[in-house]
Amino acid sequence: MRKWLAVALATALLSGCVPTFEKNDEIVQDTNDQKEKSIIPNYQISESYYRTTVPYKTSKTRGMVVSNLNSKYDIDEFETGLMRVAKENFPTDKYVFQEGQKLEKETVSKWLRRKYTAGQLKDLKIKDEDNLGLNPVNNEKGSIEAQNEKSPIYLAHILEHDYLIKNKDTVKLGGIVIGLALNSVHYYQKEKYGATFEQEISHNELAAEGKKMAEVIIKRLRSDKEIGDVPITIALFEQKRKNAVIPGNFFAYAHANKGSASLSDWKAIDETYYLFPSTVAETDHREDVAYFMRFKDDVEKYFPNYNGVIGQAFYKNDQFIKLTIDIPIQLYGEAEIIAFTQYATSLVMDHFPDYIKVEVNVTSINGAEALIVRNAGDKEPFVHIY
Repeated sequence: MRKWLAVALATALLSGCVPTFEKNDEIVQDTNDQKEKSIIPNYQISESYYRTTVPYKTSKTRGMVVSNLNSKYDIDEFETGLMRVAKENFPTDKYVFQEGQKLEKETVSKWLRRKYTAGQLKDLKIKDEDNLGLNPVNNEKGSIEAQNEKSPIYLAHILEHDYLIKNKDTVKLGGIVIGLALNSVHYYQKEKYGATFEQEISHNELAAEGKKMAEVIIKRLRSDKEIGDVPITIALFEQKRKNAVIPGNFFAYAHANKGSASLSDWKAIDETYYLFPSTVAETDHREDVAYFMRFKDDVEKYFPNYNGVIGQAFYKNDQFIKLTIDIPIQLYGEAEIIAFTQYATSLVMDHFPDYIKVEVNVTSINGAEALIVRNAGDKEPFVHIY
């Protein structure tokens, strides 16, 4: 039987607005000269989150991100990080979020290809007007290593988010945000079923290529009559290698104002994830790692000869924002799970400063067992036992 363990139910919701129970807004969505009735819920969990229209519209490229990005960590961060970028030009109190409706799956597939030479187009029987690949040409000269070193695949995926703006009882497209996922490592094979090799791509190199691609994309978007002159933001994301246990991050964005077919100056995004414990984290944030290590040591006192606690720390503008801790356990009784969860909750309150958000996920071979969340500034945590 499932049970709830609520240390403080009042803090169960994410930090932000107090719930409102006013009637939801029924609006008409103007889409390509077609009128569609939708609902915008009046309740907003937090000013940090966008509201969405109901019924919910899924992206036209749904499913592509799973096959194009290296890990679940990158997939999740690519999506949520792009929303953080969007807030710079499309505030949550004025805009409503919708998954991308303009870029078709076929279009994105064409853009993710390599650019082809005339000879390759002929051999592959591809029309010249479909030669839209944003990744560099591979002229197939020299060794396989030389070809991949000279012309790696930079662009892994393109993600579109749409932002609708409300005017009385209607909403229409008010802005578009495009995320470009770029590879820090290019993977290739010398033979079809042979071993996989790696080609490192420097940050400066992938950043330069990403900005060039963004200039091409903004012009292509502006030529689309359905998009018209709406403001557009394009952001660059550097994904980690395939075996990484932390996600990559957005590092730059640029904005095109209404009607503009060129991007303004690129702005840096200072966001970084660290693995706790790790040498890099120890070097850059020694004191924060010390908080984590004291917590880890106390957890391991509960479980002798156990060292499975790992953390994922998120920093923005060099400020410690959030720490997510995963604790895989081998417990068999619900009473034991409750006892450990209470113990871990006390450790969260004792060991971490209240200016960071701490989330602890307790799991076993059966799946999720417990969740502990202490939001920044809260005096009491939220605890849930599954």
